[in-house]
Amino acid sequence: MKEKIKLNLRKMRKNVVEYIATNRLFISYVLIAMIGLLLIRHFTIGNMSSFETFISDLALVVIIGSFGYLVKPKKQYRYFLILIIVFTIMELINSIYYTFYFSFASLGELSTAGQTETVMGSIYEKLKVTDLIYILFPFIFYFIHKRLLRTTYYNFVSFVEKGKKMWCATLLVGCIFLAYTFVTAEGADYSRLAKQWNRSMVVERFGLVLYQCNDVIQTLTPKFNSLFGYEKSVQKFTQYFTSEDADKYKENNKYTNILKGYNVIFIHMEGMETYLMDLEFNGVEAVPNVNKLAREGMFFSNFYPQISIGTSSDTEFTLLTSMMPAQSGAVFTTYYDRDYITLPKLLKEKDYYTFSMHGNYESMWNRKKMHPKLGYDDMYFESYFDYNKDKDDPDNMDYITLGISDKLFFKEAMPILEGIEKEHKNYMGTIITLSNHSPFTALNKYGEYDLSTTYQDCDEDNVCTEVTTDYLRTSKEAYKRAAGNYITSAHYADAALGEFFQYVNDSDYFNNTVFVLYGDHDAKLSRKEKNYLYNYDYKTGELKSEDDPTYVDYDYYDHELNKKTPLIIWTKNSKLRNKLNGEVNYVMGMYDVMPTLGNMLGVHNDFAFGHDIFNIKNDNFVVFPNGNFVTNLIYYNSSKGQSKIIKEGAELTSDYITNLIKKSEDILDTSNAMIVHDLIKLEGDKVRNIKENGASE
Repeated sequence: MKEKIKLNLRKMRKNVVEYIATNRLFISYVLIAMIGLLLIRHFTIGNMSSFETFISDLALVVIIGSFGYLVKPKKQYRYFLILIIVFTIMELINSIYYTFYFSFASLGELSTAGQTETVMGSIYEKLKVTDLIYILFPFIFYFIHKRLLRTTYYNFVSFVEKGKKMWCATLLVGCIFLAYTFVTAEGADYSRLAKQWNRSMVVERFGLVLYQCNDVIQTLTPKFNSLFGYEKSVQKFTQYFTSEDADKYKENNKYTNILKGYNVIFIHMEGMETYLMDLEFNGVEAVPNVNKLAREGMFFSNFYPQISIGTSSDTEFTLLTSMMPAQSGAVFTTYYDRDYITLPKLLKEKDYYTFSMHGNYESMWNRKKMHPKLGYDDMYFESYFDYNKDKDDPDNMDYITLGISDKLFFKEAMPILEGIEKEHKNYMGTIITLSNHSPFTALNKYGEYDLSTTYQDCDEDNVCTEVTTDYLRTSKEAYKRAAGNYITSAHYADAALGEFFQYVNDSDYFNNTVFVLYGDHDAKLSRKEKNYLYNYDYKTGELKSEDDPTYVDYDYYDHELNKKTPLIIWTKNSKLRNKLNGEVNYVMGMYDVMPTLGNMLGVHNDFAFGHDIFNIKNDNFVVFPNGNFVTNLIYYNSSKGQSKIIKEGAELTSDYITNLIKKSEDILDTSNAMIVHDLIKLEGDKVRNIKENGASE
């Protein structure tokens, strides 16, 4: 018996040695590919040790690589090299993308590749050494190939390799690994894979390769919407908007028609976050003018953007349509040719003139094509304004970050707005600011703002001296300066805003105009970067230990909740100002803006996902494109399936979270179906008829 076991072991050892000797190129390809995939998971989601994820990646690496055996041995190198280059590009793109969005890239983003022209500064600022490590892998594989060329490897393998047999065997092994992946997956894993909106969780469970393959399918599926999924999407659309919940919270309130006949100007405040309103350095507020407008107007203090990969463009879309961003790609670039119900369109039906204004290129986020689809009559973009176009001149104050500086932009907007006031009885417009955009490095153009802090430094004898530090501006490490640079940038944007509203107050115009100011999204600072505002240890120059009695807990949930942006309704009309004032602290999302303002303006969107906040009040909840949601009681993290109670003493029923998860999925799925299949245009009237007939029965 022992001899038989020894014989089998020797035979097995011999087979292994022979396999390694005759498959060195394939093994090298697998090892290099897997190392890259392990590293990308490690440097993004931090999940390097998951066995299930490893097997999933290995399965597809082996399956794809197996087809190399159908190529003659001397040409296999080219096939495997191409695969490694593809993996390298995939890893490089996802590494950089994750830095910006804490998610993984989609094929839909390829259509937005042109948008990188004006954000290259942000990319260079955020680029890390770990983003570039993947570039080494094709070179490593090349050197292995060169080494094998110096030996008899390729000639030997040409004689002994049975290509089709090796392909079948290798393919079978890969399929077994893949089968293990799906057998061990749970129902929730399949749901996330199918929906694809929680990308981090998909990669964490199924690996990057399967995620990317699935994403290709998900992205190409809309191209065949006339053949696949249309009926199911119509069913979702019809069920959602004919249900009893769809007509909830639509009664009149004290603000109904209060703005009827008034002009509306939206001020899109780039990257302006609410927490800035509470910051003060050396007696000077970080954003004094935003604070002043909030005190004088109606301030919504628990307002959340709901952006996906389209960032600013997603905000524009969601605000004007009360729909969610697309699950794959950006609406502005991928689905700009659909029909949407928008606030500009509804106001145009009431003889409003509509316009948009931005100091960037009209091609950015495809606004040249999308803004007319949103209902804007005229657009004033970069080419319309007079400014110094030498963006490489460090002393050019006309140009900051991505385009025209906010101060010059507002200055040149003033005569345009006066002309609109003279020519049109009613108008609605959107003014999109720009200077407060990452990478926040134009420090010489932002103006002076003292961020220094003075503290008491005491020795062992309790003898204390005052020490002043300016770590938010002078730290050698960029991540320690990130929050300081952003605050300085926001202070400049706030000053430009202040100059504009000083002009509005002093002007003979705008007495019949309401301004709606909103922060479009957070500044994309990481939790670590922002934590230096709260837990910087002046003595060590690092973050405080959690054991430090002065440590401020700033966890994942705190960071997500800190992404709120201001929403302010302001007017200089004293009569109207008396009715539109005070703080509104109900939890509110970007998709609630249209129903809330629509009720004030006397217009209605039949297919809005948000609600008039003054009707729904504390029953409101805000769902985010990644499946997270927030209410006045909790913040829910969909990728972890966990939540944090944010209202002290809150008592939740057993099905509170379950019901909201279902509602979140319904909103995300239905909104995406409407976008992909153009359902408002193709099925909207049918759904309206069903609602009317149901109401009459």
